[in-house]
Amino acid sequence: MSKIILTGDRPTGKLHLGHFASSLRLRLKYQEEGDYDEMYVFSADMQGLTDNAKNPEKIKENVFEVIKDNLSIGLDPKKITFFVQSGVPELNELTMFYLNLVTLSRLKRNPTIKEEIKQRGFEESIPVGFLTYPISQAADITAFDANVIPVGDDQIPILEQVCEIVDTFNNTYGDTLVRPKYVIPDNKSSRRLPGTDGKAKMSKSAGNCIYLSDDTETVRKKVMSMFTDPNHIKVENPGNTKDNPVFIYLDAFCEDREKFEELKNHYERGGLGDKVVKEYLFEVLESILTPIRERRAYYDEHPEIVEEIIKEGTAHAREKAREVLNKVRKSIGVEYFKK
Repeated sequence: MSKIILTGDRPTGKLHLGHFASSLRLRLKYQEEGDYDEMYVFSADMQGLTDNAKNPEKIKENVFEVIKDNLSIGLDPKKITFFVQSGVPELNELTMFYLNLVTLSRLKRNPTIKEEIKQRGFEESIPVGFLTYPISQAADITAFDANVIPVGDDQIPILEQVCEIVDTFNNTYGDTLVRPKYVIPDNKSSRRLPGTDGKAKMSKSAGNCIYLSDDTETVRKKVMSMFTDPNHIKVENPGNTKDNPVFIYLDAFCEDREKFEELKNHYERGGLGDKVVKEYLFEVLESILTPIRERRAYYDEHPEIVEEIIKEGTAHAREKAREVLNKVRKSIGVEYFKK
């Protein structure tokens, strides 16, 4: 079986360190290893509109930004197909077929959906499109026969539901769709990075992010104002590293593991101030973000290159999705006219 990787980003804002830790680095890893047949990375504008339908400008402004973020980390358009979700209308037809295979109660039980609904305060005013985005994701994944999906752990319930849809379809209409497998980072801290304010998740809507496109001074300010251990009042006091965002970030990004363990042990026994640890975290992040900024500057100066990459990628994605859609229509039996 071919190894086909697919992943995407909602264009509701520029990408941040949480995206980089959980998914973007996995994309880079696969690219560098080269052990795949195809890789697709897309800007999920249709999904972005599910809770931004009355603010489409927000999505429009960020459709290309998330692709630029992906290019800036070092992803190569010669090795990866970049596309825009709305540019592949075949996905909409697949979504319609899959909608009939999922119950409303099952959608509402999805832990990720439940949490997102709570965060957005939808209560009973849930946009139908938002509620059904696991079905849309099933269309995105199956349209390319993708079987490797790099994600953060918050997306695992979505992927589990995608697998349910694939199984239901194949059991009902015959073996047609490829069952995907999600891949998460080995490093637990990378799977869901907390916000700089100590909240459970780094989120664009919460304003607690360090963006990949932030300049040096902005990163410094955000790092130096990060939440740490509220009980670590004096330098000589023992500190907590387990729920401390600064140490979680270091665990996720510090390549010098000996140095990390040394700082961690010192902080836990006391005698190490928050400022020293934050200064080191800043150095670690700058070593990662500096080359990203340099590549982004190039793409910012050449928007025509980004547009061409996306146009070519979207055309290729349509061809692939059309092949899968034709298989799906044939399996269901909705072919009524001779060609």
